[in-house]
Amino acid sequence: MSSLHEECGLFGIFANEICDVAHTAYYGLFALQHRGQESCGIVVNNDGVFSAYKDTGLVEDVFTPTNLDDLGEGTMAVGHVRYGTTGNNDRINSQPIVINHHKGKMAIAHNGNLVNSFELRQSLELQGSIFHTTSDTEVIAYIITKERIASGSIEEAVSSAMEKIKGAYSLVIMSSTKLIAVRDAYGFRPLCYGKRDDGTYIVASETCALDSVQAKYIRDIEPGEIVVFDKNDIRSIKDRCSKVPHKICIFEYLYFARPDSEIEGVSVHEARKRAGATLAMEHPVQADVVIGVPDSGLDAALGYAYQSGIPYGIGFIKNKYIGRTFISPGQKNREDKVRIKLNVLRDTVRGKRVVLVDDSIVRGTTIARIISLLREGGATQIHVRSSAPPFRNPCYYGTDIDSRDNLIAHRYELDKIAGVIGADSVGYLSVENLNLLIGTERGRGYCDSCFSGAYPTDVPKMQARNRFECKISDKNEEHI
Repeated sequence: MSSLHEECGLFGIFANEICDVAHTAYYGLFALQHRGQESCGIVVNNDGVFSAYKDTGLVEDVFTPTNLDDLGEGTMAVGHVRYGTTGNNDRINSQPIVINHHKGKMAIAHNGNLVNSFELRQSLELQGSIFHTTSDTEVIAYIITKERIASGSIEEAVSSAMEKIKGAYSLVIMSSTKLIAVRDAYGFRPLCYGKRDDGTYIVASETCALDSVQAKYIRDIEPGEIVVFDKNDIRSIKDRCSKVPHKICIFEYLYFARPDSEIEGVSVHEARKRAGATLAMEHPVQADVVIGVPDSGLDAALGYAYQSGIPYGIGFIKNKYIGRTFISPGQKNREDKVRIKLNVLRDTVRGKRVVLVDDSIVRGTTIARIISLLREGGATQIHVRSSAPPFRNPCYYGTDIDSRDNLIAHRYELDKIAGVIGADSVGYLSVENLNLLIGTERGRGYCDSCFSGAYPTDVPKMQARNRFECKISDKNEEHI
């Protein structure tokens, strides 16, 4: 149960005929709800006329039958679920963003973080741009729009914009006549597309969203690739592919993605089982039962149990109506929600030595509360195993880890952490064995910078959210 903010989720539709694309987008966003629970939105395109609706909240709360009907039918739609890693949780920061310019309209949805957002924003402001949000997405929208004015097509504008924006970005962009899917050159964030039997193309962050709308997976968008869907079928622009090493976020496999998704040909469920099996080999222990923290720790717990030969058990019942614990502001509220969200199955743990498998340990406060619940349930020993290595570094590519100060593995030596969280022992998956999850060579094809500190790009010296989301008295002089 990580104390991490997740990525965002993207969904796009391109149909040959006018149809109910709004409801299709709704089902797709439902499947991607795990990627963002702060806000959501859908934009429908009917022959160049855009209809949009977005707000803060869950998909099932934001969209009613009435406002879905109000969106109307169309041939294209773009949808988005958000967890803000830049920008406050305000309605104004909800996506997709709709832009009007003299060459037409554009809707854009973004997953990731730019590392040069502050510099780009400052440059645009000096040129007269007025920003309405505090998100990176609006920066990208302005850059693309600026390039579109001087370009012959939207895809040319996107290609030119990619020269200027740096960092992590998967994009779904809709013009009056085209749907465009884009991944940054490193491929930090996942994006794929599929096709339904009626010829409708679907773009989504994960394959589980394709499944939800009965689309057959075709392939992942390649790092650096631009895929254009229009009345002439599809076209691929690969001018920016293979320019830099592939660096998909390894935490997609450990936590962010749904276990029934496949990312770049690798089953998330199987990757997590392999993480658990590797943990069992790296950190064996004498115990009576292996349990996982719902939900993302369950697959790794299965792998640990299988490899170790220790029986697997259901240790917790989860209240499915309670959101993820890090949603609640304030640590006290978060800890209270742990008890409401999870209830211990006492028969599983009473009088037993327990291996507790979780996807990660970030701040350490949530896992400490879970350990306390197990003690109350009668566990005699609790051996914590994390299917992620120790978090020691900030992430600049779309994960809400922006400071080392709150990271327990940065604040304490590893041999002290068990005592801090109240466990009998703690074991982490090693950075050296992360490659076993996805079957590549060590360090090849994935980003592990939050664990290793080896960043594939320059890191930002300044982040835009510092300007707009702190008190005047807390700002640096250069921001005043």
